[in-house]
Amino acid sequence: MAASRTDAPEALRVESVAKLYGERRALHGVSFSAAPGELLAIIGPNGAGKTTLLQILAGALDPSSGAVSLDRRAVGWVPQQPAIYSKLSVRENLRLFARLEKVADVAGTVERMLAEAGLADRADDPVGTLSGGYQQRVNIAVGLIGDPAVLLLDEPSSSLDPRQRARMWEFVSERARADGTTVVYSTHNVSEADRHADRLLVLADGELLFVGTPGELERTTPAHEAGDFESSFVRYLRMQGH
Repeated sequence: MAASRTDAPEALRVESVAKLYGERRALHGVSFSAAPGELLAIIGPNGAGKTTLLQILAGALDPSSGAVSLDRRAVGWVPQQPAIYSKLSVRENLRLFARLEKVADVAGTVERMLAEAGLADRADDPVGTLSGGYQQRVNIAVGLIGDPAVLLLDEPSSSLDPRQRARMWEFVSERARADGTTVVYSTHNVSEADRHADRLLVLADGELLFVGTPGELERTTPAHEAGDFESSFVRYLRMQGH
């Protein structure tokens, strides 16, 4: 996990972002910033607004109000459902998306991403024949193919087993450390957020309740038990009326 970079320049800033669907409020007045190389986890109950927030950051949705200071061309977006072609090989998928991103050196970029993602030995396999863990690595590699400043991941480990999750986070964390890529991700696995985030955003019913480190959140709850982050998170939500 990368060290917190609270004194570093901002990679993105979100100011008072709201999203309405008719009279239903999906997000209300959400504000935060993230630094280069920071891993920022978005956690909260079902329907909290996590995916909506990520879609706004990715440019897939427009906010009803508020502002996002982020060049959408500098964003890599990895939705929860793999956005890759199962009949194409790993290399063919990466080559296709490299061309769509208009990278200067398509062949060199593809080979570099195969190596970084640990996919070189599966480069010529059709994606549809790969395990879920390998498919997710391809999915994330596609998100990184254009060397984005900010990588957005929606529930990236939801279908992975523990070993696959560990390998995926090793890949993502190494990218953040080596290249300063800011990673913003949502997860229902709050223990995963405890292990793999520099800071947390806690959303509930579209409102941002907390921004800070996992340790800071634990210390807001009475009688917290060391190492039991999930219990602290549940207590925190109850304290906030959720």
